Amino acid sequence: MKELKHLNKYFYKYRFRLISGIFITIIARIFLLFTPELIGSSIDVIAEWQKGEITDIAVVRRELILNILYIVGAAIVAGAFTFLMRQTIINVSRYIEYDLKNEVYQQYQKLSQSFYKANRTGDLMNRISEDVGKVREYAGPAIMYSINTLTLFVIALILMFNQAPKLTLYTIIPLPILSYFIYILSKSIHKKSTIVQEWLSKLSTFTQESFSGISIIKSYGMTAKVSDDFSVLSNENRDKNIDLVKVQALFFPLMILLIGLSNIIVIYIGGTQYINGEIESIGVIAKFIIYVNMLTWPVATVGWVTSVVQRAEASQKRINEFLKQEPEIKNLVPNPTPLSGDIEFKNVKFTYSDTNITALNSISFKVNKGETLAILGKTGSGKSTILDLIGRLYDTQEGEVLIDNTPIRDIHLKSLREDIGYVPQDAFLFSESIRNNIKFGKVEATDEEMIASAKNADVHKNIVDFKKGYDTVLGERGITLSGGQKQRVSIARAIIKKPKILLFDDCLSAVDTETEEKILKNLQGITAEKTTIIVSHRISSVKNADKIIVLDSGEILQEGSHETLVNTEGYYKELFLKQLTEKEIS
Repeated sequence: MKELKHLNKYFYKYRFRLISGIFITIIARIFLLFTPELIGSSIDVIAEWQKGEITDIAVVRRELILNILYIVGAAIVAGAFTFLMRQTIINVSRYIEYDLKNEVYQQYQKLSQSFYKANRTGDLMNRISEDVGKVREYAGPAIMYSINTLTLFVIALILMFNQAPKLTLYTIIPLPILSYFIYILSKSIHKKSTIVQEWLSKLSTFTQESFSGISIIKSYGMTAKVSDDFSVLSNENRDKNIDLVKVQALFFPLMILLIGLSNIIVIYIGGTQYINGEIESIGVIAKFIIYVNMLTWPVATVGWVTSVVQRAEASQKRINEFLKQEPEIKNLVPNPTPLSGDIEFKNVKFTYSDTNITALNSISFKVNKGETLAILGKTGSGKSTILDLIGRLYDTQEGEVLIDNTPIRDIHLKSLREDIGYVPQDAFLFSESIRNNIKFGKVEATDEEMIASAKNADVHKNIVDFKKGYDTVLGERGITLSGGQKQRVSIARAIIKKPKILLFDDCLSAVDTETEEKILKNLQGITAEKTTIIVSHRISSVKNADKIIVLDSGEILQEGSHETLVNTEGYYKELFLKQLTEKEIS
């Protein structure tokens, strides 16, 4: 139960609802327990009439009619309070589910890039959905049935003991046996529940990756193999669930058996005591049989509740593993930091912890506000890493990244990222309308600002040609659009927020040179007051930059203006001549 202690703060938050729910539960059970007393009283009246102790049949009828009315009334009141009980306690579980999902999601938002490289999307989704769902069952139904069972047991046993102490003791003999078997089975359920949740995560991860990569699977003709792999994984998941269900299935037959034994004890011992005169009326035996059968479901729920608690603990343990992780990137500054846009790298060295690959090795450069820096280099030379460090998606191991002559760690994290417009190499769009995707950069932007940004990104004409224009809803990851259109919508999303710093990570690779020139021309006016860094493989994208650096294996190989580099032997000149030749041929 130690893992479930994490929920105590939520129970305290909703303590008044829970307390009222407990109070309502007690009232509901009290009214429900009127029934055995009234039925026992009715049987006693009939027995007295048969013995001749009551001679007027009208008295018997009146007593029976009154008891029936009382039973119906008690049942209605108990039902009404049971409804209220569910409205309070079950609703609390939904509130806790809402809060816990938000807590998990907020933690996901805080965790660093390395976390997402180490964990699969399917597993993350499973923990925030399936695992939280299991915990909700503990926070609501399990607590409700536990209170219900405890209340019913206490009140029923008190009433039973007051009427026939010896018979009550015989009746509850099976309960310790039941408790022992519950303890044994619970340990097994806890172990198997953990395994089931782990396999469900594997299945979710495989399914998510298959759906995301369905075009690759089909193009390679691998649908049959993937289906076979899914079947193997699904069969394993099924077998693990069946192992769990087999153990859970022992609960109800065992409980029914023990309740049956209790009924036999009541009939035999109670009958013997009645014959010997130890019990005054036959109605007591009837009451005990009803009490025992009323306790059947609560006793059965003990097993169900135990199973729910074990599964919830296994799920909460998986959730806690993520909640306890400390984000590598932390905001160390309490107040917002105004930025101008000067950027400087001082002997920066960065190595990815998951691969031990050194992406940058003693990199130093400076970009002043309003200047444009272009970065070229081969794949894996460290270009994108520079942009990640500016956005503080990672922290350097050695050296410093300075913004406005201030170490980047001493800048308010939200302020930093709000003043950056970032266009990634792999343009990611949400399954939303084009309007919402562009306004994601600035939610409060007007339609005029949105259209202006789309025009500057040279995508407005494409958008208005769609049947629904800017209200066109995109498929997953923007699959509705072409590669070039996705890149241009991403550019519009970045420039609409009018940030102090613009980062373009090879974001024009999927557009033709004519469109590229239009976009770059439009961007010249936008970037005049902004610090801009452009990563590209094309000379045409970087030739107008104030400064160009060429990276190779994490080190600066060349730096200077386009005119300087094109007249200097080296990588830049070779790339320029190669692309110039390709352009002439095409």
